[in-house]
Amino acid sequence: MFRMGLTGGIAAGKSVVSRRLDELGAVVVDHDVLAREAVAPGSVGLAEVVEAFGDQVLAGDGSLDRPALGRLVFADRGARSRLEGIVHPQVRRLAAEREAAAGAADPRAVVVHDVPLLVETGHADRYHLVAVVDAPAEQRVRRLVTGRSLTEAEARARVEAQAGDDERRAVADVLLDGTGTEAGLRAQVDDLWARVATEVAQELDAEEDERA
Repeated sequence: MFRMGLTGGIAAGKSVVSRRLDELGAVVVDHDVLAREAVAPGSVGLAEVVEAFGDQVLAGDGSLDRPALGRLVFADRGARSRLEGIVHPQVRRLAAEREAAAGAADPRAVVVHDVPLLVETGHADRYHLVAVVDAPAEQRVRRLVTGRSLTEAEARARVEAQAGDDERRAVADVLLDGTGTEAGLRAQVDDLWARVATEVAQELDAEEDERA
């Protein structure tokens, strides 16, 4: 099984890359989706979040009020650390379950872990290859303002809450340029997929040689 880590700053274009990898045949484990699952109604994770931040982070139906929680944690590094301490262990458990299932179904699977905070959690060395979608912070702020209806202050807070561009580049085996068009980014992913296919084939050949 080939394990790839995929990351990038918010609004860099990572979702485009993730979708294309899924289309090409990768098993994509989206850690954002798992983070939502980790605090779903009735979960231990949600109970711990409420204990840490109070009922103000609950919506009327008992689910997590994400905008309310976001306003708390994006402006407060300590609060963000408390939230990560609750959610990250649950996400790691769920991700391991998804990966194990993929490996059981196909030992040659390419499993892509789509991890927004890959650098922040210090887990880059867990993967055969780390791909980083790169775009300047100012461009990402503009995308958040125009595409997600955030104020400039909100957009900057979200960008600044993540690792810096240089930190992500430092762990990258492959840099994908997220500054251009979606079509251009998808073409880069196709090239990456060809590289991964070659590496997987080489690993399989090596394993067969060892068994011979």
